[in-house]
Amino acid sequence: MALMEISVVPLGTSSPSVSDFIAKALKIIKDSGLKYELTPMATVIEGDIPQLLKIVEQIHSSLFDDQVKRIVTTIKIDDRRDKEITFKSKIQSVLKKLD
Repeated sequence: MALMEISVVPLGTSSPSVSDFIAKALKIIKDSGLKYELTPMATVIEGDIPQLLKIVEQIHSSLFDDQVKRIVTTIKIDDRRDKEITFKSKIQSVLKKLD
């Protein structure tokens, strides 16, 4: 399983607020059934690479409309093959080292 961080920024909208667009993107993630965590700056999703890349394409494409002509999508993927990683395991690893 891999972790992917995704951030989408629609450009040229009529308002500096993008929460409506983020909500639309988050619905796609939620409907995928994959585990995710929304953060103030991005969303992190757990899944295998094909699932994650499919979600990237769906989100990126879905945000184009009459108002949005340009979207910047940034993704970061952590794909570890020697052991399974999850949100919880990565956070626990760091917190354990604080003690």
